[in-house]
Amino acid sequence: MPNPNDHIVTSYEDELTELARSISEMGGLVEKAISNATEALIRSDAELAMATVAADKKVDAMQAHIDEMAVSIIARRQPMAQDLRLVIASIHVANDLERIGDMAKSTARRSTQFEGIGMSVQFKNGLRHMGELVQRQVKLALDAFAARDKDMAVDVVERDTDVDALYVSLFRELLTYMMEDPRNITMCTHLLFCGKNLERVGDHSTNIAEQAYFLATGKMLTAEAEDFTREQIKG
Repeated sequence: MPNPNDHIVTSYEDELTELARSISEMGGLVEKAISNATEALIRSDAELAMATVAADKKVDAMQAHIDEMAVSIIARRQPMAQDLRLVIASIHVANDLERIGDMAKSTARRSTQFEGIGMSVQFKNGLRHMGELVQRQVKLALDAFAARDKDMAVDVVERDTDVDALYVSLFRELLTYMMEDPRNITMCTHLLFCGKNLERVGDHSTNIAEQAYFLATGKMLTAEAEDFTREQIKG
């Protein structure tokens, strides 16, 4: 005679699998949004920009779906240990992915302000490089979360300084451009906001990587780093 507990366990595992799958699906939507927003900005493609803005509704819907699943699992299943970490971490990751989607949407909207305004090749290349870098960060952070790979998570966090350095470089170049000719102020202001959006994507990728580390180890990466620093000082 079949054991009814087997069905309960299988159903529970299916719910956890569906939660992880939903995070992966939402991540794919967000990665595409970053790519499309960056391309819309570089090519001044209004049609692609508007499609990117419209697609953000699905990202928002995915976050709501993941939150509902997570709350339901906690209420009905009372998960413990690693399962509980997965549920809690998924809520945090979904929130960061939603914010990344917002950054992509904001960038796409601002890209429509460049119609009839020429953008130098230098700025196009800088933004493309920055866009590619943050896309890579998002992908690696999500891969680390899916694989529960603490080393990959640490790598993502450490590489965030590359994104920050690119933004600082872009900021300085745009500031110089504005000082040389006040007619460039409008264009450069929009570009500064777009660059800041991409820099914020890098920050949210770091947050996701920290949740991946928590999922893999049960410890927060920032706390681990502080403990290591204290040990070095004592040593």
